[in-house]
Amino acid sequence: MLLTLRPLRLDDTAAVHDWARLPESCRYQAWGPNTPEQTQAYVRAAVAAPPDRLVFGVLLDGEVVGSAELKLHGSSTAEIAYAIHPRRWGQGIATAAAQELLRRGFSEHGRHRIFGTCDPRNLASAAVLRRIGMRYEGRMRGTAHIRDGWRDSDLYAVLADD
Repeated sequence: MLLTLRPLRLDDTAAVHDWARLPESCRYQAWGPNTPEQTQAYVRAAVAAPPDRLVFGVLLDGEVVGSAELKLHGSSTAEIAYAIHPRRWGQGIATAAAQELLRRGFSEHGRHRIFGTCDPRNLASAAVLRRIGMRYEGRMRGTAHIRDGWRDSDLYAVLADD
């Protein structure tokens, strides 16, 4: 299994839509399930994103199976996010992608603190954040409106010297 991250490209739209259209992919997200037009708009925005928003395709043996994002906040902080096709859940792909985002954030972008958030009900994502060395810092209330109402977000973070 060879996992790599590379900048998301317009020709990744079909692969992204393959999971962005699925209810299980966006269960805990403010987006989706996406129409083809919504996925196309997301990919276009990701490709044209400013330099402080780095959006990657997650490739497994050359196939796009997810996306990963590193958002740079100011000069010292970054945020990570990831989405993996449900057919690839439980294979360590999200963990490997998140670890690579941390590496890039600390090594290539000199960040002091990197954080990630997840819906408290998303136990798998919380486990990924803990596996990559992030510590639970608390719960932020009412941060995103999703299909079943306002949701909270659990905050996890790691420091460069942790």
